[in-house]
Amino acid sequence: MDVTMDVTTNRYTGTQVLKYTNNSPDTLTRVFYHLYYNAFQPGSMMDVRSRTIADPDRRVADRIAKLTPEEIGYLYPSALKMNGKPVDFQIVETILEVDLTEPILPNSSATFEMEFEGQVPLQIRRSGRDSEEGVRYSMSQWYPKMANYDEQGWHANPYIGREFYGIFGDYDVKITIDKSYVLGGTGYLQNPNEIGHGYEDAGAKVTAPSGNTLTWHFKAPKVHDFMWGADPKYKHDKVEMSNGITVHHFYIPGEKTTENWEKLKEFTPKAIDYMSKQFGQYPYKQFSVVQGGDGGMEYAMSTLITGERSLGSLVGVMVHELAHSWFHGVLATNESLYPWMDEGFTSYATNLTMANIFQANENPHRGSYGGYYRLAK
Repeated sequence: MDVTMDVTTNRYTGTQVLKYTNNSPDTLTRVFYHLYYNAFQPGSMMDVRSRTIADPDRRVADRIAKLTPEEIGYLYPSALKMNGKPVDFQIVETILEVDLTEPILPNSSATFEMEFEGQVPLQIRRSGRDSEEGVRYSMSQWYPKMANYDEQGWHANPYIGREFYGIFGDYDVKITIDKSYVLGGTGYLQNPNEIGHGYEDAGAKVTAPSGNTLTWHFKAPKVHDFMWGADPKYKHDKVEMSNGITVHHFYIPGEKTTENWEKLKEFTPKAIDYMSKQFGQYPYKQFSVVQGGDGGMEYAMSTLITGERSLGSLVGVMVHELAHSWFHGVLATNESLYPWMDEGFTSYATNLTMANIFQANENPHRGSYGGYYRLAK
């Protein structure tokens, strides 16, 4: 993907080339993409549901209904080709329905080329701009994302604020944005000595190009998502572990953040090391903890978490989102159908890790059992 962000209008344009391989025994005559940002519009399914169900997410409530045209989110493909030929498509709120010009046979591939435009919504749920903590961009679920096809068929469910189920792929992403912004998230930066901002090699002279923008080039192998956070105020700290893994932290310095984020640099490597010994080696050479979003959420090689927390809360959320890397990240089960296979194992791993690296606890799962007992009663 090649994307250009306008930080004045909060709009972006992009192109995407996707090689899709049909690993199923079925012949596919249609494909579907997720267009998540279209949920952040008054009258969307997510908006109506949040205003009418008995137990709405308080972070959403009626906030979508109150968005102005400049505050809504949208993601609109403008052109799509399959193997060089235009295809017909229809936007149905958060889903793009595509009728293929030719079927994709089992064990064969097709190449899709797309042009798209988007607007980043005011931060309401997970993704968005200008969060309560002042983070400019929390860019998750921001691009047209091919839906997953498995033994149950296509999983092209409308987005209402739930979990995500994606396809593994190798991502090659270029993001052009105002040169004052610092980016962090999924992927290995390919041009660190051109970008700088704390990514440059030790002793290297940063040779930034002229102009008002920088083009950040990331590659992320064998992932099923791609997230990035961006803010001109981010402080970027980099920790090199002895096993070759690089840990990145991105946060906005201040009275509510600096002291605990400085301490966090000790605990993130410890958590990676402990969980690698307990649950198998962490599969990537990088992990990024990025201030942003509206709580804590796991993404490929990274997490978005709110940063104005006590040390215990900051470490606990980091550990929990990191633990997802072994379950949501590697096993990549359908969380909507089998939540215990991700959140269940992740909570178990979190309890053990916190008891090992942060505060000893003879019964680390007591809280989890307590939650179950309260629910059962």
